Amino acid sequence: MKIKLAVFGQNALIQRFENCIKKHEDIEIIPFTYRNAKEALNLIEKAFMCDTYLFLESLPYLYAKPIIDKKRLPTVQVAFDELMLLTNLYHLNNTHNKPLNRLSMDALNKDLVDEVMSELELSNRDIYSYCYGQDKVVDIDNVVSFHKKLWDEGKIDYVLTSLDEVEQKLKLHDIPTNCMMIPQINMEKAIEKVKSITLFNKNKSAQIVAGYVKIKELDRLKNEKDEAVIQQTQQNLHQILLKLGEKTLSSVFTNQENHFVIVGTRGILDHITNHFRDFPLLQEIEATLNTTVDIGFGLGLTASQAEDHAKLALDTCALSKKSSCYIVNDRKETIGPLGIQKHFDTSKLYHALIHKARLNNELSYNFIDFIKIRNNEPFSSNDIASFYSVTKRSAERTVNKLLTGKVIKVVGEEKPYVKGRPRKLFQINM
Repeated sequence: MKIKLAVFGQNALIQRFENCIKKHEDIEIIPFTYRNAKEALNLIEKAFMCDTYLFLESLPYLYAKPIIDKKRLPTVQVAFDELMLLTNLYHLNNTHNKPLNRLSMDALNKDLVDEVMSELELSNRDIYSYCYGQDKVVDIDNVVSFHKKLWDEGKIDYVLTSLDEVEQKLKLHDIPTNCMMIPQINMEKAIEKVKSITLFNKNKSAQIVAGYVKIKELDRLKNEKDEAVIQQTQQNLHQILLKLGEKTLSSVFTNQENHFVIVGTRGILDHITNHFRDFPLLQEIEATLNTTVDIGFGLGLTASQAEDHAKLALDTCALSKKSSCYIVNDRKETIGPLGIQKHFDTSKLYHALIHKARLNNELSYNFIDFIKIRNNEPFSSNDIASFYSVTKRSAERTVNKLLTGKVIKVVGEEKPYVKGRPRKLFQINM
């Protein structure tokens, strides 16, 4: 599952980052470019379906920080650290042949600058610094004014800035300025931090799934057909279930009642929830065996609970003469029958997604597909996270948009963990 990474930066920086990310096949980047750092305030609102947010520069991060803190967005900033400052001082001195005196610089952190100046024994030289990270409200003009005043007073010969916008404005005043470059290793470290944060935020369900499968009216068939035919039918059913077990990383075995038992976790749960409408397992069994079957799945926090719920689901199947499949979840709610389509007005839903929830076309079509695949059954934010392959927090932002637009409504709760708060369940509000 690829990490969807929102990357904020100027075009040239993002191009550099794209070259850096090529070897990381588990990350898909969605670039958000700007010319002015303040544009990050609007851009961050457009990245709600991304797992993690990466800022290549410090200034747009500072502008967007109130939103980041308010929404608790998983965010990584490329480090402005000692290595970055040391690297740029080295290039200034050795590549651009500028002596390390009579200069001014700006940086995010004052302690970092003091530490580097002390390490290089530059503290007694004519080097001035402005640390905008300590400002309550970052104002780019204050940084420019700091450097320009020193230049006008004849105290400096050039400027080393960490902000591209500062470089552009100082050059309009013909002040010699170099903009700091981000070391490659800082980008690599940011990528590793992105992976670490995203993996930490990926929530996997702790539910256990148990399933019971049996041939309907097996006793009657034994009286009508030879024992060899019955055994062959059972073997064919076993082979179909073994293939399912291999596909979903589940275990398959038989019990004393000649029922086939399936036990698994996330793999089998994903398979079930992705096939509410068609449920190909039921179709394959009927087509191969030419007989009717009952399938009951149970969800639970323990194996025993899942097994009890699977038996309840199997009992529900007995009410129908046709093949059927039901699920009983951890709240003992019965879902099904699977494979029977529940219709809803897709045009009406699309209109609500566009005009009420204000989703774009692509997200609207994806959400309609999500509802179709789940057969309009209740869903949680975790179900959306799995469908879109994003983190739970990203999914919750989508859910909030849908709730605000009254496209969906709360219809219940589920508790897939022994500890912790229950999850809300939603359904389309039409």
